[in-house]
Amino acid sequence: MTVQFGVHLPLIDFGDASWTVTRLSTYVREAAAHGFQYVCANDHLVFRRAWMDGPTALAAVLQAAGNMTIATTVALPVVRGPAHTAKLLAALHMLSDGRLVAGVGPGSSAADFAAAGVPFSERWRRFDEAVRVLRVLLGKDTAPFHGTFYSSDTTVEPLTASATTPPLWISSWGSTAGIRRVAELGDGWLASAYNSTPDAFRHTLDRLDTAGRPAAAFPNAIATTWLYVTDRPHAADHVFDDVLAPMLNRPADDLRARGLPIGSAEQCAERISAYAQAGAQRIFLWPLGDEFEQLAAFRTQVMPLLPGTA
Repeated sequence: MTVQFGVHLPLIDFGDASWTVTRLSTYVREAAAHGFQYVCANDHLVFRRAWMDGPTALAAVLQAAGNMTIATTVALPVVRGPAHTAKLLAALHMLSDGRLVAGVGPGSSAADFAAAGVPFSERWRRFDEAVRVLRVLLGKDTAPFHGTFYSSDTTVEPLTASATTPPLWISSWGSTAGIRRVAELGDGWLASAYNSTPDAFRHTLDRLDTAGRPAAAFPNAIATTWLYVTDRPHAADHVFDDVLAPMLNRPADDLRARGLPIGSAEQCAERISAYAQAGAQRIFLWPLGDEFEQLAAFRTQVMPLLPGTA
């Protein structure tokens, strides 16, 4: 299967951020010109680096995105509240003429939950209920839902400009409970590149098969695939040691073991190919700075080395 590629909006300040509609729109147009088919936005209230609001930035680039599919990777219905999240997802779906993939997840940052005044320890129970509420509010399920934390007693209007509703993809790092949730409630699965490996991804697809979601028919994507193409080993080490590890609060060697496309074009191509061979249908790349140069480097240096994409 040919892998489709997407890009994350450059929402994080790596020291040279310029968050204007003009710059973000130019970035998206460049991505489209390089053949990327998706544009994605992640969601945090607070972070270790300055972070532009994801859904707002995604709305700002809709015109620039043209025919690209837009995706939330992921929106946080527990942090924002399910009604608020349903409202913003419905708006993005309408304003993009039905081109939204609505990715949602529980959130992994305790700081986000503290900022929202929601106990971090309740995130899983709340997320299970929030997804069920979203399914009702977005018109996917008709039976009302009443839970401990949330209920579907409100109405989100306008819901959609057409008869379609956005596909609801659920994020999971691959836990048994997470994959069960994806299979039961999701229209697709969003994996995380820095929380997985190609082998782990393949094994998780097998578990989805067992849960009644055959990989060939069930959409998947690998999000937050950190990217930095460089022929200089010291530059790649700097990205792992001084940028990515402190930002994610992870050991640099652990991140190296994940097989992220950080390094030479040949190394990046090998790591992307490993995910493709494992069954990845879509890979969403996030340049770690130098965004315009990295988009061009991936298109001109890495893609020609990938089978079927030159």
